[in-house]
Amino acid sequence: MTNDPQPRVSIIIPVYNEEAILQTAVVDLIDRLREFDWTYELCLAENGSKDRTVEVGEELARRFPQVSIRSVGEPNYGLALRRGILAARGEYVICDEIDLCDTDFYRRALEALETKQADFVVGSKVMAGASDERPLFRRMGTVVINGMLRVALGFRGTDTHGLKAFRRASVVDVANACLVDKDLFASELVIRAERGGVRMMEIPVRVLEKRPPSIGLTRRVPNVLKNLARLFIAIRIRG
Repeated sequence: MTNDPQPRVSIIIPVYNEEAILQTAVVDLIDRLREFDWTYELCLAENGSKDRTVEVGEELARRFPQVSIRSVGEPNYGLALRRGILAARGEYVICDEIDLCDTDFYRRALEALETKQADFVVGSKVMAGASDERPLFRRMGTVVINGMLRVALGFRGTDTHGLKAFRRASVVDVANACLVDKDLFASELVIRAERGGVRMMEIPVRVLEKRPPSIGLTRRVPNVLKNLARLFIAIRIRG
């Protein structure tokens, strides 16, 4: 696939301390994307890595013209993802994870978007038909956070974090309006889109991670709780 001045699809993948798997994952993804007939750009949204992630990403960008890397200079998943979405040039945007790279989700989500079944597709790890093969404590973390989002913010779906695809024109203003970052930016994006009338759809996905999470769950809990409080204020109070 060659680079296009205005690619059909923008693929945004946040990366943090991914030196061990970055090259293999990106090369494998590019190889699997050959089966699709749309042009694309692949943006690595780097955020504060302490290893050689930036160097490896830059090497990949030199090797593959469709690959780029943008760094935000701090460990902030949400900020990196938000900036990647706002900089995306494609008509459709796919948000993926470097340890997933699920091209089957790409195919199903883009079919739903192109046939106008929805403007925003969320890959759910917990809905009927999904297969979440992560460790138990990771699965329980998803259940707890989604339960809190439903109680505190009236979220009507089953999942907010992970694989997403959307029509950029329908969601870029939503991304601009988001106020929280780090782990809960993705949740705010989904909830604001839902509350703003964007046509949403969930599809089941299989989750089988290639490596342990780059930031442990116990280290993430305080930030998640703090940002959940900020998200409640941002959506319930400020609107």
